Amino acid sequence: MSNYKVLYNPQSNHGQGEAEAKMLIDLLSDSEFTYIDLTQVKDIKPIVASLTPDEKLIICGGDGTLHRFLNDTDGLEMKNELLYYATGSHNAFLSDIGVNKGIPVPLKEYLGKLPTVTVNGRNEKFINGVGFGIDGYCSEKDFERYAVSDQRLQDTRKAIKGFLFDFKPVNAMVTVDGITYRFQKVWMAPTMFGRFYGVGMIPAPHQNREDGIVTTMVLHNCGRLKALTTFPRIMKGEPFRDEKVVSIFKGHTVSVQFDQPTVLQIDGETIRGVTSYTVKI
Repeated sequence: MSNYKVLYNPQSNHGQGEAEAKMLIDLLSDSEFTYIDLTQVKDIKPIVASLTPDEKLIICGGDGTLHRFLNDTDGLEMKNELLYYATGSHNAFLSDIGVNKGIPVPLKEYLGKLPTVTVNGRNEKFINGVGFGIDGYCSEKDFERYAVSDQRLQDTRKAIKGFLFDFKPVNAMVTVDGITYRFQKVWMAPTMFGRFYGVGMIPAPHQNREDGIVTTMVLHNCGRLKALTTFPRIMKGEPFRDEKVVSIFKGHTVSVQFDQPTVLQIDGETIRGVTSYTVKI
């Protein structure tokens, strides 16, 4: 008989997180489970440190839950078996590693060398991507919507509204391994460790998390209509035909500086009032 300690986010998948986490009882039969609500936990480290040698740890939630876990436990040696069971509505990490929802995934192999983003004076590791632009805008609108309703608008619908009406592009300087590029009317400037983020956007279709580098994609120097017509290719990960409005960089250190404060998202978590970020791997 196996013993599992399950850290779950009840707020994932529009409040269905606990019910989905309890599906593990049938999935991993003949096992003992201890469930811990992550919304009631201030620090995950003591829980991990208290695991007995025969206990296995399962993380249940979405990309944001993974983001919290890897930062809360940064620097802690993980001796026990570690699994991830996705219960989120947005599971970019699963999409990137090619695993369907409903299957517990061994997690340790993906946590060996993660990139770090520095933003507003704090350092955080991330597992998918850091995004400014329409993705940050969508993340912010997701948060506002979720605060008053159990229903989230589809990312595509929010993005179209942003392209056509609400989102205002900014100017940006992008420095990749010491070389600086300047762009006007920047609509998106994500730096990716995986290929996916959000509910399936693929801004870096050729990014490989095993290569030890990150990919920055910049959508720039175009008006609303051109940005909107380019967006479907980003959603599908298709090749970009117009290099005048899309620039792609690969490197180990990326700094992006904006000419006015804007919204940023890190693995789907929203940060407001950002004027720059730096990613290192």
